[in-house]
Amino acid sequence: MSNADIFARIWTQSPVFESVLRSVQIVAATEATTLILGESGTGKELVAHALHSGSRRHAAPYVAVNCATFSESLAESQLFGHKRGAFTGAQADYAGIIRSADGGTLFLDEIAELSLPVQAKLLRFLETGEILSLGDTRAERVDVRLVAATHRDLAELVVEGRFRADLFYRLQVVPIELPPLRARQGDIDWLLARFMAEFAQRYDSHLPRLTATARGVIRRHPWPGNVRELRNLAERLVILHSGRAVDVDNLPHELRSAQLDVVKSPRFNLPENGVDLEAIESDLLRQALARTGGNKSRAARLLNLSRDTFLYRLKKFSIQ
Repeated sequence: MSNADIFARIWTQSPVFESVLRSVQIVAATEATTLILGESGTGKELVAHALHSGSRRHAAPYVAVNCATFSESLAESQLFGHKRGAFTGAQADYAGIIRSADGGTLFLDEIAELSLPVQAKLLRFLETGEILSLGDTRAERVDVRLVAATHRDLAELVVEGRFRADLFYRLQVVPIELPPLRARQGDIDWLLARFMAEFAQRYDSHLPRLTATARGVIRRHPWPGNVRELRNLAERLVILHSGRAVDVDNLPHELRSAQLDVVKSPRFNLPENGVDLEAIESDLLRQALARTGGNKSRAARLLNLSRDTFLYRLKKFSIQ
């Protein structure tokens, strides 16, 4: 898939996300180890593929693996390979995932799920370019660019002793933070329309017609599953409501219940003369930082935000 093709699959009209994609294109042309941060469903794997597609390695292998699928006992073997007889059940030599990406790009999704011993071995590979299979005595050089991703707060995991600080800083050569869907102004309506058109064509169906009330509920939903959740909604609406009007009662329960909670028991009573929402948000961000002595991870928790979302909002208001 060409660089243009892969970037064409990352849909957005949001200036915030367009700025991120410009950074991705710049980083893609380098050999830098890259860490992609963002909530689940924000498009981390698409961005990783774009980094490979835009690099000089685009014709070489692109190998993507989710570290959460590794069993703790076999993770080292799966990544670095093993020799026959290295452990019970090792009946033949196995090259390992890293060798399979030789010359290309290895994408390790959910890297925070790796155990500390495997993290140590991965760090050695990043520093030396060499891997040592289980049961082998001779290291082998492998030419692989590493792209990693996580939805976890790695800095907090380092503090807790669950992620190696040296590996964290080695991965952080070029961090790319993907904004959550709720922070991508204008993208919710636009993406929903594109997804519904895609599924209507796939299923040879007619487009559903959303009422203004339903659209309002959709815009106000926090979208914890981000673009993946929105895409699933589009598919569901096309399948169940082809060519028909869609009102609030036709939306999934999780969207309707969140709306009812806001109407029945608002956490904040809007004054009659309104408020300056951006001024309130900026003030709360500054208060959270002041209360935690500048600790951004703890400040994010005070506001019930992920660290990535908190950092995005600091950048939005130019708060240092």
